[in-house]
Parts: sequence; structure tokens; C-alpha cells
Amino acid sequence: MYRIMKKRELNPTVTLMDIEAPLVAAKALPGQFIILRVDEEGERIPLTVAGTDKASGAVTIIFQIVGATTYLLNQKNEGDCIQDFVGPLGEPTKLDGLKKACIVGGGVGCAIAWPIARALHEKGCEVTSITGFRSKDIVILEDEFRACSDRLVMMTDDGTYGRQGNVTVPLKEMLEAGERFDMIITIGPVIMMKFVTLTAKPFGVPVTVSMNPIMIDGTGMCGGCRLTLNRDGQRVTKFACVDGPDFNGYEVDFDEAMSRGRMYAGFEKHAYEAACNLFRK
Repeated sequence: MYRIMKKRELNPTVTLMDIEAPLVAAKALPGQFIILRVDEEGERIPLTVAGTDKASGAVTIIFQIVGATTYLLNQKNEGDCIQDFVGPLGEPTKLDGLKKACIVGGGVGCAIAWPIARALHEKGCEVTSITGFRSKDIVILEDEFRACSDRLVMMTDDGTYGRQGNVTVPLKEMLEAGERFDMIITIGPVIMMKFVTLTAKPFGVPVTVSMNPIMIDGTGMCGGCRLTLNRDGQRVTKFACVDGPDFNGYEVDFDEAMSRGRMYAGFEKHAYEAACNLFRK
């Protein structure tokens, strides 16, 4: 069992937790993830490691309440325990050698982008961060991004905070003005990552995307997280859990990834409503 050391609401649908898992904390690197189960009957869900504290053995996770498992996890409080917490899994984000990088995060994807921005900052990299949200009331981790960014641009769809528009607007402005980055690392909704990649393509800037598709075992055996890459004229199948979650944005078949991601939307909604009803009774 793994104890919840800390719980903090970042916005009405996003929660931060520190989980006591010293073996994971000792080895996890930015970009890697864990798989947890809330209880013995629960499903396995992947969540990216948002931070670690080796001294206390804490692993920070940030999750959005969108399905039954995240709803049940959010019912837990400090001092409670969860059943399983396995990791670190996946390949860490490649950060060595980057002198100037742009981190583009969208929505709860900012929870994954933040530890990468922080790690780059600690390595002495010049970090530009662009974060996007629908509106002011769901903005998360602003202070954390400011602390590790040489420049931070906040965007909201409705203009209630920062600049109005999506994250590709300032990115395109920077690139058109002659700004050059060693790497653009983008994390968020698949449609956002697709358009960040398309924005960068005319300028030839490398783009890394973090793919988080449906995942079950986290070892490459179930095939649920498979992605299609267009590599050297060939269509290649890779698995996000063992080959990723980071991929070359210019190779990813985003349309297929979005189609696969919608397959279980109805089931997820039904499971979420059933879990909510269970707690309301």
C-alpha cells in the first residue's frame, strides 16, 4: 500500500498528490510515468511523474478527474493509501545538449511539461514556456513555470487571462521573428500537439511530443498504446509505454491517434457516472 502524503487542489478538476513510494522516487526521471490502482478491484491507469523528493520518498502526480478511477482517487485524502504504484516506466525525456528550448503545454498537459521545463532550467538551458488553457479559472502551475522559465507566455482561449488565443499564436510569432530553438517540446491534447508540430515544420525546428494513449499493462504486451509513425517512407508501429512516451512530432500519425483516443469515450463517461452515483448514495 502507498500512502498519500499530500493532496492539493490545483483547480476544480485537477488535483496534485504526493505519494510515498521511495523506490520509485529514487529512480524516476522527467518524462517517465507510473501506473497505479486505487484498490484491489480498480483499473490500472498511467500518470506522469510530476516530481520526486528522494529524501522523503515522495513522488508527485497530477491528475484530471475525467473517469471513474481518477474520481475514486480524488476521494482519497492525506493519510489514506492506494493499492498499487508501479514505476518508473517509459523512457525519460532526452534533455542533454539543449541550450535553448521552448516548452509548450496545454491544459493538464502542463503537469507533464512543468518537470521538463524545471529539469532544463536546472541544466542551464534557456527555457521559453508557453502554456494554454480554456479560461482563467482552470490555470494551473503558473508560479511553478515562472520559477523555471526565462520567459513565460500564458494563453487562454477566451482571453480571461494572459493573451487570447491558442499556444501556436506566440510560437509562430517567435519563429517568424527569427527565434530559433534547439528543440520544441509540446505536451497536451493530441490536436494541440499536431498543430504545434505543423507550426514549427516550415522553420525546421525539431519537435518532441509526449503521447499518452490508452494504456493497460505498461510493458508493451497489451498493444493498447500503439502508435503509427511515418518513418523514412514506411509506416512503423511503436508502443508509447516502452518506446515513448516521447516521439518525433514529424513522424506521428496524429489523426489515427485521435481516432483511437475517442474509441472508449462513451465507456469512460458511463464508468465515471457510475462511480459518482456510488458515492452519492
